Amino acid sequence: MRSKFEKISLILGGCIIGLLISINLPVFADKTKTSNLPIDELRTFAEVFGKIKSDYVEEIEDKKLVNEALSGMLSGLDPHSTFLDLDHFKDLQSGTSGEFSGLGIEVGMEDGFVKVISPIEDTPAYKAGLKSGDLIIKLDETSVKGLTLDQAVKLMRGKPNTSIKLQVIRVGVDGPFFLTVNRAKIKTKSVKSKIIEPNYAYVRITQFQERTGQDLFKALTKLRKENKYALNGIILDMRNNPGGLLNSSVAVSAAFLEDDKLVVYTEGRTADSRMRLTTSPENFVRDNPKKNNYMKKLPKDIQDTPLVVLINNGSASASEIVAGALQDHKRALIVGTRSFGKGSVQTILPMNNGTAIKLTTARYFTPNGRSIQGKGIDPDIIVEDGSEFLAIREADLTNTLSNPQEKKKETSTETETETETENSDNTSSFDKPTSDGGEALRNFKPVEFGGKDDKQFKEALNILKGIDLYQKN
Repeated sequence: MRSKFEKISLILGGCIIGLLISINLPVFADKTKTSNLPIDELRTFAEVFGKIKSDYVEEIEDKKLVNEALSGMLSGLDPHSTFLDLDHFKDLQSGTSGEFSGLGIEVGMEDGFVKVISPIEDTPAYKAGLKSGDLIIKLDETSVKGLTLDQAVKLMRGKPNTSIKLQVIRVGVDGPFFLTVNRAKIKTKSVKSKIIEPNYAYVRITQFQERTGQDLFKALTKLRKENKYALNGIILDMRNNPGGLLNSSVAVSAAFLEDDKLVVYTEGRTADSRMRLTTSPENFVRDNPKKNNYMKKLPKDIQDTPLVVLINNGSASASEIVAGALQDHKRALIVGTRSFGKGSVQTILPMNNGTAIKLTTARYFTPNGRSIQGKGIDPDIIVEDGSEFLAIREADLTNTLSNPQEKKKETSTETETETETENSDNTSSFDKPTSDGGEALRNFKPVEFGGKDDKQFKEALNILKGIDLYQKN
């Protein structure tokens, strides 16, 4: 029987399958569910397989055909289910340590192109200026149209210190432009912190990795010691945090909530997919939870310190779990813009041949029973950063899961997107030269979170000071 911690550690709270997302150590599925096989459809599959083998213009290996069929079967379910071949599975297994090679972007597919969900902070893609919502239409000399996501990901991988030229479409820019990104061995720091001025602290969580809970504990303890006195306010920044491990989001919530408070619950078809996760240590401490509950050692005044949480459209899944829990328990004010809206749970299921599938197995809900799927977390106080018109969210993805608390929206079958429209001269709009009108957007560079030009950060600090003044009066 697997422990509760082992079961939740299988679950990915991360955003979309991309170059660089994290999973926990693999555990083999302990059960299968049999059902009647669709014999007629399987006969058709075998017939198509045979025709490709005998009649296709080039000889194709059986392994390739089967893997492509598996990829299509999983990707057709929703944007987050996928087939992981040997190499991709191995890459994902190395992600929880926060060290990997690549560009540093979370990606999905949209209209046949690679869509940037979120650039990971301090990575080559982030520094090069890639932005959430960008469409990558060309990788060096290879057109992305017609490639699967896995094929595109493999082209973007490579040895550190090698470069790749990306052709990019961006909302607000008249035509495509190029960005050169240097691949690198990337080490992401999950938790960053600092005293921003006397009695006020800033903590940024970039991803939810294996040690995020412990790193947050160390950061808060250090900040409290540096300040000497109880803090008047803490800013918890989870903007552009694509998610990560579910148990780490419970650990972060436990730092600010009382014992045994509900953080999140999940609903699915199997018993293992239905859980209620609270701030009890067995939900986030691996070995001997009662003895090794590091959060018990936090300074007691941390849980009473006024808290503002910053989110934006790049805050997804595990970061939405934390924001939703703190909001429902009225522990924090949520500030910024509406979050991404990924309310589904993915489980990594290893296969006997060393491959694996990432399968959507449940939806998660906030303590008050809200489904975030396709909706996101609405901030208590909206503070835009000037780029909201570029935002992409779960609801913008094709084939996304429905929100069980909303009626299914009617969709038109005759929707035409700008990317599918050709000009009268038979030249795609992607091939038109870039005009100077989009210079600022084309040369976009991300704002340093927590820096002097960060409007949302400044407003969060002002809100904390207002809370402090109100309490004193």
